[in-house]
Amino acid sequence: MKLGAFSVSLNVKDLAASRDFYAHLGFEEFGGNLEHGYLILKNGETLLGLFGGFIEQNTLTFNPGWDANAQEVAEFDDVREIQKRLKAAGIALRDECDEDGSGPAHISLLDPDGHAILIDQHR
Repeated sequence: MKLGAFSVSLNVKDLAASRDFYAHLGFEEFGGNLEHGYLILKNGETLLGLFGGFIEQNTLTFNPGWDANAQEVAEFDDVREIQKRLKAAGIALRDECDEDGSGPAHISLLDPDGHAILIDQHR
């Protein structure tokens, strides 16, 4: 299964303080907007999303169709196909997308230990 770019999305209390902390670890702003309550940071190929209180919990995030530079890749598994495979395997989903749709969509699920996983396709 081709899940695309990977990042960890953190629910943070103070977005600016978190940005400054991760800057000391070598992360630089890559996307997002402080005024909109989220930032995407990057260190090499490592992506880190900081979300100022509007995600429920820290989340493993995958972006089908993108590489680590948010550039489109030619071949990827559409989120609707991923959803079908997971459901066929008996994996419970928290959020589902319209399997007859196209373009941007997302699904979410929990791993056996309750860690949130978001599969968020932007194209």
